[in-house]
Amino acid sequence: MIDIVLHGGWVVDGAGGPPFRADIVVEHGRIRDVGYFPDVTAAESIDCTGRYLLPGLIDTHSHADSAVLQADAALALLRQGVTTVVAGQDGVSYAPGDGGYGTEYFGALNGPHPSYSGGGVASMLAGYDGASPVNVAYLVPHGTVRHLVMDYASRPPTDDELTLMVSLVQQGLDEGAVGLSTGLDYVPGRFAEVPEFVALCRPVAAAGGLYVSHTRGYEARAAVGVEELRAIAAGSGVTAHISHYHGPADTLAGLLDDSRAAGVDVTFDAYPYRAGFTLLAMPIVPATMMARGMAAAAAQLADESVRSALIRDHLPAVAGQPSIGPGWPERVRIAHVGAPEYAWVQGLTLAEAAARSGDSPGELAYRMLAASRLAVSAVMTLPDRTVEELRALLRHEAHMGGSDGIFVGAHPHPRAYGTFARYLGRHTREFGDFTWGAIASHLAGHPARRFGLARRGLLISGYAADIAVIDPAQVSDRATYDDPRQLADGIDDVLVNGAIVLRDGKLTGTHSGLGLRRAS
Repeated sequence: MIDIVLHGGWVVDGAGGPPFRADIVVEHGRIRDVGYFPDVTAAESIDCTGRYLLPGLIDTHSHADSAVLQADAALALLRQGVTTVVAGQDGVSYAPGDGGYGTEYFGALNGPHPSYSGGGVASMLAGYDGASPVNVAYLVPHGTVRHLVMDYASRPPTDDELTLMVSLVQQGLDEGAVGLSTGLDYVPGRFAEVPEFVALCRPVAAAGGLYVSHTRGYEARAAVGVEELRAIAAGSGVTAHISHYHGPADTLAGLLDDSRAAGVDVTFDAYPYRAGFTLLAMPIVPATMMARGMAAAAAQLADESVRSALIRDHLPAVAGQPSIGPGWPERVRIAHVGAPEYAWVQGLTLAEAAARSGDSPGELAYRMLAASRLAVSAVMTLPDRTVEELRALLRHEAHMGGSDGIFVGAHPHPRAYGTFARYLGRHTREFGDFTWGAIASHLAGHPARRFGLARRGLLISGYAADIAVIDPAQVSDRATYDDPRQLADGIDDVLVNGAIVLRDGKLTGTHSGLGLRRAS
């Protein structure tokens, strides 16, 4: 007897073509056949009449490294049709090492890991096997590697240190990592230079992995970041991918096109929202203060004289930056505060919270950061993102979907709960930015190939049965900035590795997800 048959749907196979009427037969975790099988007998049957069958969507930039093990986050992902996330982003996560650096530095983004305490990438990936209904691929995080070898040192590595860092990257790749990630605005990643990255990327290139970068200066200095990425790719031969690429479409697309014309194999991910998300310390705490780590910076901010000096001398410069601008306290909505005494601030703009507390916005912000050891995050509206700019960039052939989704905090960015449903509903059905065939390629087929996820991303015989059943007329995101934890609509049935993990919009309790190892 066949395990599962999905009857009567329209298959969008991930290769770019239009939907076609077919049944899908699933056996032993894989797709056995795609065709017309009215007489097949199966242990489970799903009536897909009027619905589209898409390959499980792949979130190419996620901070669900630990959240994916929690039912609420897994449900939010599956209700968007996401069956795989790529973790280890922005150069900061738990493995290798004991997880301490990742928890300290990205505690407000990734949260503490419930089970990982060491053992490297192999242990990290094994911890996902059968523990979640969602698959997880993993990038070796450069900042974690550098911190393990050099702590927070701001200098270039010695030859011995660089050799050790290369060996840690190689070990991570051997244990199944799909590539290397960097976060060049974070500590200690910001201290590294091109020769270090070239050395670390050579084993990535040899393994067929991917170099994934939160580029230096992010979107405010996009040309500088892309130029550095081009130098790294040219020096190492690695294929490259830019994380959360946002900003003026003509500028960013031009940088991509110029790089590709010059022979650099580069792609990018983006999310379809105008607001961004940040660690609150990033725009308002000087990089020199953060250079020794979060705990040391928090200790300095606990000093009233230090806070006063920053408010007097540093914050005016912050307001003058084009990417932040004047009136920034009104555009910063607090998502998470690590200190319980400031939990009341979550969901308020910094200006609103300051008015309630009687402090200036700067004083309140620095007090919260000190009390939380800098574990404060915020949604931030950015002045240079328009819907038209976003739409133009998302349509680029090098684009893939990445939510940059963060589940930590009482009031997170809605992108964690809505990105992929918004792609399907708003940008495909409503705006017509994509055909159904194109969106399945952007969100599944292309990412699977790019990240080395073998036999995934397509609905063809022999491939893993990661399948999302979508109502094309109803799929939509419901999460908003005011109410960011609302689940998406229109996706009620999802299979992961041939098991039904979402049925009638609810988790089935089956944990068939895997830690995905890079294909050779």
